[in-house]
Amino acid sequence: MTGARLKHYGWGREGEGMSAEERAFVLGRYHAKFGAGEFDTVTVPGLEELSLREPRVVPPASLTPFCTTERYDRAAHTYGKSYPDYVRAMLGDYDCAPDVVAYPRNESEISAVMDWAGSVGASLTPFGGGSTVCGGVEPQADGIKHKAAVTLDLRNLSNVVEVDPVSRAALIDAGTYGPSLENQLKPHRLTLRHFPQSFEYSTLGGWIATRSGGHFASLYTHIDDFVESLRVVTPVGVVETRRLPGSGAGPSPDRMFIGSEGILGVISRAWMRLQQRPKFRAGASVRFPTFFDAARAVRAVAQAGLYPSNCRILDPQEAFNTGASDGSSAIMVLAFESGDHPLDAWFKRALECCADHRGTPEPAEAGDAHLEGAAGIWRNAFIRMPYAREFLTPVAIINDTFETAITWDRFETFHDQVKAATERAILQATGVKGEVTCRFTHVYPDGPAPYFSFHARGRHGALLAQWKAIKDAASDALIAAGGTITHHHAVGRDHRPWYDRQRPQLFAAALRAAKRELDPRGMLNPGVLIDP
Repeated sequence: MTGARLKHYGWGREGEGMSAEERAFVLGRYHAKFGAGEFDTVTVPGLEELSLREPRVVPPASLTPFCTTERYDRAAHTYGKSYPDYVRAMLGDYDCAPDVVAYPRNESEISAVMDWAGSVGASLTPFGGGSTVCGGVEPQADGIKHKAAVTLDLRNLSNVVEVDPVSRAALIDAGTYGPSLENQLKPHRLTLRHFPQSFEYSTLGGWIATRSGGHFASLYTHIDDFVESLRVVTPVGVVETRRLPGSGAGPSPDRMFIGSEGILGVISRAWMRLQQRPKFRAGASVRFPTFFDAARAVRAVAQAGLYPSNCRILDPQEAFNTGASDGSSAIMVLAFESGDHPLDAWFKRALECCADHRGTPEPAEAGDAHLEGAAGIWRNAFIRMPYAREFLTPVAIINDTFETAITWDRFETFHDQVKAATERAILQATGVKGEVTCRFTHVYPDGPAPYFSFHARGRHGALLAQWKAIKDAASDALIAAGGTITHHHAVGRDHRPWYDRQRPQLFAAALRAAKRELDPRGMLNPGVLIDP
């Protein structure tokens, strides 16, 4: 990473954020939504105003070259980017700050930190970019089972180690941030092309550990699809899986660690499948009278086997909130890309599917339409969206999202049930009517991944309780209606109660057995996925 350091509170690097015009646009939408005058505003404490407890452990001399107990490092590794994380940070609550932050430079140093943390009874939390929105990196130390907390930040493991252009793959360190990864691949004319919203501030290891969803709306939807092999450091040794294009030899060892959220080991590097950089593109913004019209068009495109790189739809209110439309129509952002061949036939057929469901494309040059009009406006808003929470939380706006997946036959009823349950919960929790919107992020032939956003006017002093009431009701509705508690945002601690309900109990027992074998002290990211 280069440039200014990451903020200890907020999104991105110090000195970055939304412009005055962007802030005015976002706040204006909320003023209109809630008919509010001035918002009741809390001042966020600065770094030097934070009260951090004295470190309960001090690293030995052998580890001090890459370990620190400095205020900034401890504060910046206390929380991720979930709504409750922002609220507690805004209130200056850093009671769970790690005692020590380690920045290992190689696998030997990862192992050395594990050995030391285990010897002093500390928990150990692997940390990529800290962009989790579900409570995935909060250090845990209850003073009994874990007497202290250590965070392991992998940013120094940041190289593309080797490129195999024949097989089109690369060996990449797990601490490599998205922009650095792509910059290192560019001279080879190759790309991983995995662009989550957090791309600039998240790492390869974090993507793999949380089963990140990325750029592609179909076909290659998750990081899983790009993993060729893994190398993982555990408290009892190193696991390295065989590098293969595919295998039918029993359950996949890679799959055991993909999505394991740091409870089984620390991913140190991975062989990743690459692609040619795109040379051909085609795209359009398509307007639909209703969200369900757009959804039916998406199903037609997905089941036609066209595999667009983008096929995301916004309901009318979501489109209005981002400035992509006036709120009178749903919007589809449709795009195809290839490093090998023109896409005219695929694009034409996709537009025919849209027309069958009352879709009308915006006029634009096909090659640039994904960057123009409604599509371009939404894309820019999507990239800038994470910066808003750092100034919306202090004015007591509760804005959050949750995503899921459901089969097509159940989608429309599911959508209405989940939206209604969340709207009721907002009104009950805050006494003020809120708003729930929906878009698709990823699509499959057998179902979509709906992504809901909710907006409520909260009250300082009650924000965490209000958020939890809304989140709990939405999560209950997801599970009751047959969806998944998360499609690509991982489980963390926020989703854990519903993950416990979703997964088979015998699978949970098997996962606990794997953790006992690989992490016998139960030190790695305790409280996530399972209780040992």
